[in-house]
Amino acid sequence: MKFSMPTKRIMMAIGVEAIVIMAVGGAFYRSISALHFAIGVAMTSALNILKMFMLERNVQKVVDFEDSNTGKNYLKLQYLLRFFMTAAVLLLAGLTKRFAVLYGAIAGIFTMQIAAMIIGALKLDKSE
Repeated sequence: MKFSMPTKRIMMAIGVEAIVIMAVGGAFYRSISALHFAIGVAMTSALNILKMFMLERNVQKVVDFEDSNTGKNYLKLQYLLRFFMTAAVLLLAGLTKRFAVLYGAIAGIFTMQIAAMIIGALKLDKSE
């Protein structure tokens, strides 16, 4: 599957943000908890990249639908799937008895939104 340029840039920004968040967490914790924090960030950042992949694929698939109601229902179902995937990862992070994993997961959840805002603010979302 070929990704659009904005999707590639957002995925790259998610990776860069995850590395920065892990570095900040490492400076904050300065113990084995930094590793747990990094695991939480890595889990949710990987999830965000997977969600971007799914979103790109869903949009390309919906364009081919002939009936708009079918497309709307498909997108709603896919949205719920992405939502429950996020909930499952946060639940998994919360069930570990390490609070650093949960804090890292919560910090990593926001990487996709921050990446989209950065790409939009820098006007890097134009196709080339």
